[in-house]
Amino acid sequence: MENKAIPYGRQNITDEDIQAVIATLTSDYLTQGPKIVEFEAAFAKYIGSKYAVAVANGTAALHLSTLALNVKPGDKVITTPITFAASANCVRYCGGEVVFADIDPTTYLLDIRSVEKLLASAEKGTFQGIIPVDFGGRAVDLQAFRKLADDYGLWIIEDACHAPGGYFIDNNKQQQRCGNGEYAELAIFSFHPVKHIACGEGGMITTNDKALYQKLLQLRTHGITKVEDEYTNSIQFAGGTDSYPNWYMEMQTLGYNYRLTDFQAALGLSQLNRADDGIIKRRGIAATYEQAFEGKSFLKGQSKVVEGHAYHLYILEVADRLGLYNHLRNHHIFAQIHYIPCHLMPYYRSLGWKEGDLPHAEEYYRNCISLPMFPTLTEDEQKFVIEKIIGYYSV
Repeated sequence: MENKAIPYGRQNITDEDIQAVIATLTSDYLTQGPKIVEFEAAFAKYIGSKYAVAVANGTAALHLSTLALNVKPGDKVITTPITFAASANCVRYCGGEVVFADIDPTTYLLDIRSVEKLLASAEKGTFQGIIPVDFGGRAVDLQAFRKLADDYGLWIIEDACHAPGGYFIDNNKQQQRCGNGEYAELAIFSFHPVKHIACGEGGMITTNDKALYQKLLQLRTHGITKVEDEYTNSIQFAGGTDSYPNWYMEMQTLGYNYRLTDFQAALGLSQLNRADDGIIKRRGIAATYEQAFEGKSFLKGQSKVVEGHAYHLYILEVADRLGLYNHLRNHHIFAQIHYIPCHLMPYYRSLGWKEGDLPHAEEYYRNCISLPMFPTLTEDEQKFVIEKIIGYYSV
């Protein structure tokens, strides 16, 4: 075990996955073909949304979502500092202003009290939207955020990259799956290799809003439409007589090439078939970690096993984080740190953010470490990780 590398996350590619990709590689379509629509339909069904739009990656999903919601220069959008930078950067791509709110120190999620304080301290209309993140796989209570957003006339983009298959329990004791469109206008997912569903790269946007869905389809492909009812140029201009010719299309807005390929979609479809099994295994790994570390003196905080958690990450807050990190690496255990607070990245510092602005997020960063968490992590590997952590603090 000492010489075996154990990463914090790892893809699981099976023979079924490989055969699904090969079948698509030998078909008539490598991109813009039937596997895209098939993957979108299957993913929407899995999540519980009406519509899904497959895109190149999670960042593209965020960018297209902000474009679809008409984020403009100067618009203010609230998000969490404990996330991958793309959750904030998508607003900047549109010229908007990112306003970070602090996290809840026990859940690590965007703190609704911090958001409410921001909103209450400004005139209505100051802010346009909120981008909460299902960080680590723990679902945000979007029902509560929806009420707050409605009070202030805001939209919500749910960043659910860590949480396909995760859910929270609403006020009616019903499960609300991450990304189902019940409380957020749009939700986004990532298919990076360490995520629950791996496509190499790739992303998905889900929604229940048909108008937003149609807008996203157009923005995904250069702003081009081939839907005849949407054409604005005349049939005669297009080169037809009584109808538009088959070759005709129109670029009606400035869009992007953010498409997913068919062979990536084929891999995603194959992976989706065992997504629930993967979550069950992740939750079992999380329960083992929780039991092993509960009440240890070196702990400053710990991910808790809660209903609906999808466990993309399992996080400890520890004393001497750097020492533990290096100790684990010396034993080929490659833990990771999620995340350096976005507001203290040099780019956002240049926009005026500084240390002390978000104390809970900053304290969390000083102590956090993400342990190996992926469905193929074996019992022996997890036992080895646990032993090395406890052993480090027992010396």
